[in-house]
Amino acid sequence: MRKILLSIILFFATISSAIAQKLTVESFKLASSDLTAQTQPRIDLNNRNCALIKVGLGLQGVQFEGSIIGNVENKTGEYWVYMPQGNRMLKVKHPNYAPVMVTFADYGVEKLESNRTYELVVTASGGAQAEQKQKLTIRYTPSSATVLVDNKMVKGMNGVAQTTLPVGQHSYIVACDGYESEEGMVKLKASAPSNLQITLSKDATATQQSTVSQPIVAQQPVAQTPITNGDIISIPVKDGISIEMVRVEAGTFTMGATPEMKDPWDDEKPTHQVTLTNDYYIGKYEVTQALWKAVMGKNPSKFKGDNLPVEQVNWKDCQEFLSKLNNTTGKKFRLPTEAEWEYAARGGKKSRGYQYSGSNNISDVAWYEDNSGSKTHTVGSKQANELGIYDMSGNVWEWCHDWKGSYSSSSQVNPTGANSGSYRVGRGGSWRHAARGCRSSYRNNSTPDNRNDSLGLRLILSE
Repeated sequence: MRKILLSIILFFATISSAIAQKLTVESFKLASSDLTAQTQPRIDLNNRNCALIKVGLGLQGVQFEGSIIGNVENKTGEYWVYMPQGNRMLKVKHPNYAPVMVTFADYGVEKLESNRTYELVVTASGGAQAEQKQKLTIRYTPSSATVLVDNKMVKGMNGVAQTTLPVGQHSYIVACDGYESEEGMVKLKASAPSNLQITLSKDATATQQSTVSQPIVAQQPVAQTPITNGDIISIPVKDGISIEMVRVEAGTFTMGATPEMKDPWDDEKPTHQVTLTNDYYIGKYEVTQALWKAVMGKNPSKFKGDNLPVEQVNWKDCQEFLSKLNNTTGKKFRLPTEAEWEYAARGGKKSRGYQYSGSNNISDVAWYEDNSGSKTHTVGSKQANELGIYDMSGNVWEWCHDWKGSYSSSSQVNPTGANSGSYRVGRGGSWRHAARGCRSSYRNNSTPDNRNDSLGLRLILSE
């Protein structure tokens, strides 16, 4: 009898423990600026693009029930669940937690829409989860900077500071004399350590005294003619701001999903030979907010900073900017063709066959999903590619001239894309996208009136 009673007690204790550990929905919403459902689509049984739900939950072994298309993708700290349009609910399960049914209408979303990305945040409470901790590593430049996390100093060495903290949100500050401090928030997830790369920008006084080439040439009189230095020219605009351009020598290359481009999409195929018959100049940096403000008199960007890339500009905004820039400088700037962009990103005649623009190690050359801290960064703060061009992988997408069209296996000379279409091409990946989207052959597309905080531009100069 005593054994039976003990068994009953243990049974109910186990049930109580399981119930105490539960999954809770924190939020569910449309991520209107996230284009992943379009750039990394999955087709449903009716041949329509699915909706994508990014489920933020730092647990391994999570399962989902509903009208799910294909396999659920387990990303760092989140799961990607593709569902057909019209669906209204999703069930989230884990062996150690009570499941939760998410009814979308409870969060203001009546039903899923095709080609849209949604964010679902789920937390796990009770048991060991509440005590879970994770490592945060902050790599910073200059190495003499001071690092504070949650307003407490973290000792660093050789530009690296590490600390272990409870899973969740934490604040950080990186500061150094002579530089603009950088601060923000980082979310530690139970599934993997978090890493930040912080490069401080010199303050205004230090910039004036610096002899290092910067994307903004401040406090200098406007010259009447471009300044030439080998394959780089500097073209003055106004208010002491100049545009640095890199010469790309004409040549022939293979465009599209060449063997080094891992896991390509179908629209990167077939590969085909492209010949560009004329040399051209391309922006050494993405167009900065300082340059955009000097020409347009306003700054539409979400992440503010003179040396940050301008974003939240659509294709039509870019045309207006180019028109005013050309009137100001007397030059003929334009957007690159898709072929010009890819040839330059691959390194032109100096190409070493990298997957990303300048390296096979994406962290060397790009601000992307895993290292950006969910924001843009100072242009030129990563390594350049073979031609000395910066940020052609990551930071912000870059509008191209072309309408989006299908590739042909035929050789082409100076291609300019499809004759018409609904979408303009964007290239290079961004701070919010995965490494796969930052490859030099990857093709994004957006409607010409689309604006978002990961979409900017780079200039071409025709002479």
